[in-house]
Amino acid sequence: MKTYPRAFLFMVALVATLMTGCISRIKYPSYYTLNLPTAADPPAKNGALSSIAVREFRAPGYLRQGPIVYRTSPEQIGFYEYHRWAADPRQSITNAVTERLRASGSFAVVKIYDGHADVDYILNGRLEKLDEVDYRGGVRVEVELSAQITDLHTGKTVWTNSASETAEVDRRNIPAIVAEMSSLADRTIEKLLKPLALGTATTAPQ
Repeated sequence: MKTYPRAFLFMVALVATLMTGCISRIKYPSYYTLNLPTAADPPAKNGALSSIAVREFRAPGYLRQGPIVYRTSPEQIGFYEYHRWAADPRQSITNAVTERLRASGSFAVVKIYDGHADVDYILNGRLEKLDEVDYRGGVRVEVELSAQITDLHTGKTVWTNSASETAEVDRRNIPAIVAEMSSLADRTIEKLLKPLALGTATTAPQ
């Protein structure tokens, strides 16, 4: 049976201890998604209604990077290294707007734009802000959306609107901030689409 010097055994134990310590200190990212409520089932459709497609919302480059962002001044944007979006917020907003339009019963067909011009209207939107704001005292969340509707038959813009919401966050942690972002995003979508007179059947955007 082969024996090893005590010094060698000590070094092996020391290396194993250091490796265990390094492994235990590895930090893994946490992932989040906007939690937007499911829209209600649409009412029965009456009359000749128009069809509409919703193009995926655009966003500034900094909101497309993956990490959740925060602002320490109007000019400076920071990124949380270990707190990231599991689902692209643009997709979450696009899906929520589509479902809200479908639930309104104001259109015969509501779908995500697939590149085909087989609808009457296209809604183009932009996620302007989805930010944690850490200046001017306290912690706030800001959400801003804008959108316009184009008539595919004429090529003209027939409707445009923008909406925003801001709220203080009581608890300074990422889950609370994301929860507030979800709440504000839902309210901002409702405010954005309200001028379309959702819930009342219409043959064209007003």
